[in-house]
Amino acid sequence: MPPRQHRAGGVERPSLRAVGAAVTSLLALAATSLVAGPAVAATGEAGPCALPRTEAHHSLGVSDWNGAYPRPDHPLDAVLVFLSFPDHSPAMTPGQLAADHFPATTRFFQRASYGKFTLRPHPMRQWIRMPRTSDQYGIRRDWDNDRRSSYLRDAVAAADPKVDFSRYDIVYLVADPDAPGVDSDATKVVNFDRPLHADGTDIRRVVTVFEQHPPDHNVLAHETGHVFDLPDLYHRPSDGKGDWDTYVGDWDVMGSQFGLAPDLFGWHKWKLGWLDSRQVVCVQKSRDITLEPMAAVPEPGASLGTRLAVIRTGEDSAVAIEARSATGNDSMTCTEGVLIYRVRNGTPSGGGPVEVLDTHPRTDACWDRSVYAPLADAPLKVGETYSIPGAHTKVEVADRTPSGAWTVRITTGT
Repeated sequence: MPPRQHRAGGVERPSLRAVGAAVTSLLALAATSLVAGPAVAATGEAGPCALPRTEAHHSLGVSDWNGAYPRPDHPLDAVLVFLSFPDHSPAMTPGQLAADHFPATTRFFQRASYGKFTLRPHPMRQWIRMPRTSDQYGIRRDWDNDRRSSYLRDAVAAADPKVDFSRYDIVYLVADPDAPGVDSDATKVVNFDRPLHADGTDIRRVVTVFEQHPPDHNVLAHETGHVFDLPDLYHRPSDGKGDWDTYVGDWDVMGSQFGLAPDLFGWHKWKLGWLDSRQVVCVQKSRDITLEPMAAVPEPGASLGTRLAVIRTGEDSAVAIEARSATGNDSMTCTEGVLIYRVRNGTPSGGGPVEVLDTHPRTDACWDRSVYAPLADAPLKVGETYSIPGAHTKVEVADRTPSGAWTVRITTGT
């Protein structure tokens, strides 16, 4: 896949030494929910199958929450600041660009969270003129720290008279997509090694948006996932060529915003607090479990049911089992069934913290639509059995209920 479809979305981490005075003068940039703080307990009882959070960047440990990140378990407000440049008159209006991403991004998270989280966008209505031409900032995927720092400093300084940043939890800096120096592949989250202090609050990160019109599908859902401490799940080849989606294929938006089944893994939802001990089963002995489809949104007042089964496989690893069906955020999936994947809490973002197990290694599916066809048919179907390598566990899909849930027979010690 071309890099534009699998941008590092991920998180660039310029040091304050590199940023220097450029970033320390970010004026009033503040995001009250980004204040650093102690770890807090995860929602629900984690139980013996919960991996502890480690020092790895975007660790997938679920034992507690990293207080340096806003947790999306309550409504959060986001400002969209639209930036133009002296060398180009925008062909689009801020309203048109805002509509590229919202309400679609809000709806994605509402479905993924089962209504537990709402992202409230607040787009500015006018363009903010940057002081330099677009080509002077050297905007690109792997951006020079000094030029990126100049861009951030200029953007916030220019917007500060018009925006009260202290009102917002998330900041999107949206550039004129048609300016000659804008590179759409540079869309990403920018993190700072140490929080910056402004107006009595700490700022840790901003989202820089350089999307073309129309933009990449689900791109802000992916980038906003980083704001909530979720890792990149794709594999970036060392030479930038080859397959980027060998770890998880279509099965999570943090792997690819183009995925056919982009709903977040159940493990991610557990980490974020959208699933708790009532929906997560820790498997320590053989048993049957009925799994509701991960992306299915229940009727108001109805129970979520069991969504995730977890088998602890070591101090730093676990296997997760969930059902994926053509509903909700996964409505475009080309295969349905029971998905199995490994989770490693000590593997950093971009290093493969999640690996989908291919239960059909000799076949593929949806080669004309999938981001990685070999994993498109990874889920087990009714009547199929799979022995998890190294886990001494066998998974059999015994049945599918009339309501669409999947009955899974898990046999340990095999």
